[in-house]
Amino acid sequence: MIPERKSLDATSIATLVLLCSLWGIQQTILKATAADMSPTLQIGLRSGIGCVLLAVMMKFQGTSLALQRGPWLAGLFAGALFAAEFLFIGEGLKRTTASHMVVFLNTAPIFTALGLHLRIPEERLGWIQWLGVATCFSGIAIAFLGGIWNGPFDATLLWGDLLGVLAGASWGGTTVIIRCSKLSNIPATQTTLYQLLCAFFAVTLFSIMLGEHHVRWTPVLAASVIGQGIVISFFSLVTWFWLMTRYLASRLVVFTFLTPLLGVGFGVWLLGEPLTAEFIWGAVLVLTGVIVVNAAPRRSVR
Repeated sequence: MIPERKSLDATSIATLVLLCSLWGIQQTILKATAADMSPTLQIGLRSGIGCVLLAVMMKFQGTSLALQRGPWLAGLFAGALFAAEFLFIGEGLKRTTASHMVVFLNTAPIFTALGLHLRIPEERLGWIQWLGVATCFSGIAIAFLGGIWNGPFDATLLWGDLLGVLAGASWGGTTVIIRCSKLSNIPATQTTLYQLLCAFFAVTLFSIMLGEHHVRWTPVLAASVIGQGIVISFFSLVTWFWLMTRYLASRLVVFTFLTPLLGVGFGVWLLGEPLTAEFIWGAVLVLTGVIVVNAAPRRSVR
């Protein structure tokens, strides 16, 4: 019997604020420690830590670790997209700011909505959702063009921003694969184990192949890698699963729109990143479009 979900209460709201803060600050942490270890390699190592901790928890829960007995092909596909998302984030942070990355990464719900529109009749977009999609992509265009309008053309920044959008598309594609395959019928921890396992091997190997294996271990870097593995790759995901089993998913998703706002704030506050008027307007349009697509009702399908 599926337990009845309830509306948000004080406990869930406080937990959501904590999660959004963690997800918002992770780009800033990666950027701040990039001189000691590349963001891509950090992401690979933290995925490995999260994978081990998740496997231990699943073992204690009695959840099967034999991934080959499940929908392994869909799991590998979702894991590959998950790894691609992290690759785009890691490489993008070498070229753009943490503030830009967190906004472009959180375009993921737009790509999810477009993918589900093509695959599931019940998820077809109505005119309000299409208006939200258009608003979001208008914001992306304005944020991109802001780098061209303000002084000399910065191809590096533009390329980093594009990698952020590709990361959002990969994240959205991962959600579509999970929703449209047998992965939706297995425990969420098993699906996440597929993703973390693929991310660990693919992202770490890619980073080494690029020659990004230089590491200068410092107390800050060690705390960053271990903390991200425990807090971001394990604790935040497990906590999110816990919330999803007890509270209404629609309420939870809308609340996560705090993440890019907090992420931009952390980038400006901790790293002193500049904000142009064009990027601010673009970010507002992006977030508005994402909220419209997720909050407005879907078109009625007979």
